Amino acid sequence: MKDFLQQVKATYAAFDASHDFDHIERVMQNAEAILQTEPAADAELIRYAVLLHDVSDKKYTDSKEAENRLIAMLALTAEREAKLRHIIEAVSFNGGNEIATTMLEAKIVRDADRLDAIGAVGIARTFAFGGAKGRKLYDTTEEVRENMTEAEYRSRNSASVTHFYEKLLKLKDLMTTQKGQELAAGRHAFMTQFLQQLQMERDGKA
Repeated sequence: MKDFLQQVKATYAAFDASHDFDHIERVMQNAEAILQTEPAADAELIRYAVLLHDVSDKKYTDSKEAENRLIAMLALTAEREAKLRHIIEAVSFNGGNEIATTMLEAKIVRDADRLDAIGAVGIARTFAFGGAKGRKLYDTTEEVRENMTEAEYRSRNSASVTHFYEKLLKLKDLMTTQKGQELAAGRHAFMTQFLQQLQMERDGKA
């Protein structure tokens, strides 16, 4: 397990600050909080999925080589490996085109990851990713897309503030666990307050 963790950390070390191992640790903390209210869930699979859910993130790689190699190190049964891969696949928002899942473990990891995309940390991560990709802070001429394919979602280098409206402000209502919903409420409120303050400063009213 020590070698596994070292290789996981080495993979995330190549990503920017929005998806580094600190992100993984925060998602793990969120997942552990949700697990306290979901005793029927498979905690081991959830922890593995948290560690691996961004290893093959399409924002950084088109390859699943690292994911496949790391999963092989766990030596799971075929059934448990299939479940783990489903959880990982179910996490991504994909521009509103997330895959359907009825698996409790997938819902927990999805909620845990989305909690880290909102609130104060979510704001910081959005601008960290935007900076890494050379995105504008905001663009008042940019149209907010309500419906888009995954390809459309990933192809446009939208301004960071636009991302709030295309994804982040939607996440509160997409939480599926009771604990996720509770934690999301305060983080969502903080984001809306931030955007209001930003708008006032942009307009010279604050």
